[in-house]
Amino acid sequence: MHKILIILLVLISLTGFSQEKYSTKNKKAITLFNIALGYYNKGDLVNTNNYIRAALIKDPNFIEPYLLLADMENEQFHFDKEIEAFKKVIEINPDYNPKIYLLAAKSELKIGNYDSAVEHLQKCLSYTEVDTETINISQQLLKNAEFGADAVKNPVPFNPVNLGPYVNTEFKDYWPSLTADENTMMFTVQLPAKNHKPMETVQMQEDFFITHKNENGTWSPSINAGPPLNTEDNEGAQSISADGRYLFYTACNRKEDFGSCDIYFSEKTGDKWSTPENIGPPINTNHWESNPAPSSDGRVLFFASGGRPDSKGGRDIYMSVRKLDGTWSEPVNLGDSINTSKNEYAPFIHPDGKTLYFSSDGFTGMGGQDIFYSRLKSDGTWSIPKNIGYPINTFVDDFGLIVNAHGNLAMYSSNRKDSKDWDIYQFELYPEARPAPVTWVAGVVYDAVTKQKIEANIEMIELETSETVTCLKSDPITGSYLVCIPAEKNYAFNVSKKDYVFYSDNFSLQGITDFTKPYKLDVFLTPIKTGVSVILKNIFFDTDLYELKPESKAELTKLIMFMKDNTGVTIEIDGHTDNVGSQAHNLNLSQNRAKSVLNYLIEHGVAASRLSYKGYSFSKPIAANDTEEGKALNRRTEFIITGVK
Repeated sequence: MHKILIILLVLISLTGFSQEKYSTKNKKAITLFNIALGYYNKGDLVNTNNYIRAALIKDPNFIEPYLLLADMENEQFHFDKEIEAFKKVIEINPDYNPKIYLLAAKSELKIGNYDSAVEHLQKCLSYTEVDTETINISQQLLKNAEFGADAVKNPVPFNPVNLGPYVNTEFKDYWPSLTADENTMMFTVQLPAKNHKPMETVQMQEDFFITHKNENGTWSPSINAGPPLNTEDNEGAQSISADGRYLFYTACNRKEDFGSCDIYFSEKTGDKWSTPENIGPPINTNHWESNPAPSSDGRVLFFASGGRPDSKGGRDIYMSVRKLDGTWSEPVNLGDSINTSKNEYAPFIHPDGKTLYFSSDGFTGMGGQDIFYSRLKSDGTWSIPKNIGYPINTFVDDFGLIVNAHGNLAMYSSNRKDSKDWDIYQFELYPEARPAPVTWVAGVVYDAVTKQKIEANIEMIELETSETVTCLKSDPITGSYLVCIPAEKNYAFNVSKKDYVFYSDNFSLQGITDFTKPYKLDVFLTPIKTGVSVILKNIFFDTDLYELKPESKAELTKLIMFMKDNTGVTIEIDGHTDNVGSQAHNLNLSQNRAKSVLNYLIEHGVAASRLSYKGYSFSKPIAANDTEEGKALNRRTEFIITGVK
């Protein structure tokens, strides 16, 4: 028995079609219909169709053959023909059964006939003798139909551009993922398996393909990513970190798997990917896990899972945090704001850290899976998801949308008319659906003495809250790094490594509107030795005052950690000013500012015997005092290593 036929048997209260209950008295028509039913149960659709037509010739008003025809067309995804069959039933007997209107509307939603679906669902709900389940389903579908009808009349701006033959292959291309600098894109391709035999049906296999941006802004020809990422098995639903060094993806039914599908992980060092590993518990379980989506630094992982004890129903979106020891925290369900009793999957967390795009069939939409977006609020909860709109969403399932770091361009896969099959498309995302823009700082970390490229810890810290926004390491071979910087905040940038003096910088993005120009910053770390000095670029005072501002906490915390990690180091804290005002006044101000830093360190556990301070007024400028920029550079706090044991 097939899906719709089972429903229809329930509709007419039969355990099987019964001659006494048929809508015709024509015995020849009934005989022909029963033959059609027999062929249908054997899966012979050609003869099923022939005998249905023959039965209808005997009695054109015989309803049951139309019901069987509808089921047959549904099975073949011929929804327009299925709807025609239901309309014929309605034409013959409008009150045959209210559920006919529901069934017609379901298929009308699948092909985007929203106005007709609204009409049929309203008709279904107009009957008084309708069971509760039918009412509930009809009411939910009516919301979708009304939303779809309105969305089609009020489309959002959308002009998708096929990325072309250099990127897209002759096969199905989907699940795009992009680095923050937009120089590397990886996607999944479904291509013929290498190990199928010539006379066998071609089996399809998923592999990763990769392409890089040329200097002229075009994409290089995409190539198979090869081993160790690709194997003879399927790999798919991948997501690459913003700096291009971490790859998370999905693999299913492997011997080392914990469930039907698990999440895997690989790290890129230099130009080589590590052998992928199953990410393991607590992320992977004996349930289904897929669609991994890392934060920009790879510390937080969003993913979809089905069947967990705390599931809201269907597939839900979860979040896990990587701890300092490299293990992952127990995943947290994103809750009722995001997850419904149906299915949510394909999450993408933007590098702004607070805009989540995902697909769902549990919220009001165009029908099937729609793309939604939600924003993380200051209290840690998520805003009510908003449908991204038509024609980005359509009556088919829509998923796999990603957005670039700047927030103005989106990518997804579609089988539009100008595609070879499923292709990757790019389009300008309309303003209301954009995340907060993000820029980035990228460069190489060197040993200042040997000029050797080195691995170092890199942090971006929001000054107002002292919260670490990004935490990652530079590549141990190339020394390269890329750190995303969300908009509208001020940040401390810190680079550190054992046995080296840390480096600090400051990025102020408040009021910045142009995020198209990232920062280029090579960092030279100096080994710890006497005489080395470090400018503390994130120590702040109000004009002509020496009380430390709260935004100084992040930098002071780093200095305290440095002193605790290097117990044999002694330092002198130095204060410097610009040349505004008298030398005596500035000498007193610079001394008091240096002393404020010293007192803070002592209050937080650094022994006073390891500390000294001095004010230099404007006697040691590092820039000319004839510009505001120069004066700002001269107003500084620094420390000098006075001894190393």
